[in-house]
Amino acid sequence: MQPAYYEDFKEIKKKIWSMLENAVTDRSSPFRIPVFICGDQSDLDGRIVVLRKADNKNNLVQFHSDIRSDKIEKLKKSSKAAMLFYDKEEKIQVRLKVECLVNHNNNITKESWSRTQHISRKCYLVDNGPGTESDIPTSGLKPELDNFEFTMEQSEEGYKNFTVIQCKIKSIEWLYLAAKGHRRARFDLENNKENWLVP
Repeated sequence: MQPAYYEDFKEIKKKIWSMLENAVTDRSSPFRIPVFICGDQSDLDGRIVVLRKADNKNNLVQFHSDIRSDKIEKLKKSSKAAMLFYDKEEKIQVRLKVECLVNHNNNITKESWSRTQHISRKCYLVDNGPGTESDIPTSGLKPELDNFEFTMEQSEEGYKNFTVIQCKIKSIEWLYLAAKGHRRARFDLENNKENWLVP
């Protein structure tokens, strides 16, 4: 028996948002760590990010980054990006085309930072930004920080490097792999159009 979302646009959208929303809290969800691709034709770049918010009402997803990361410069040049999600068990792939907004030292970052755990704040305490060349293998942290020997108060130092990337979804492409026959659909959110595609 095929699932409700096999050939129903409404059910497909419901399933996609259910998977995205679940991934924000479920650390074992494959949708929690999508591939984020940004840049331009001469310098495209992809990396894994951690999904931190899925907002169906506003067609928005978001993740955290370091203001010194090279993806920030890429996003300043071109705010368009793509995100790729895949769940092997569910046999569902979701591709998002997004427009990104980099938040730094504002109400959005303050709210997200207040919910960021001690263990995660460590990432923003490195002396040099992600991708900086080093003469030795390194985490980028001072030895005392490397072992979590720092207080939440000391971790506040990392806030200056903390950013929230908000991704406004422009279109969604969904692929479901099924023995009976794959199904693929595109949702153009800007023009409110839905289309079936050949898988």
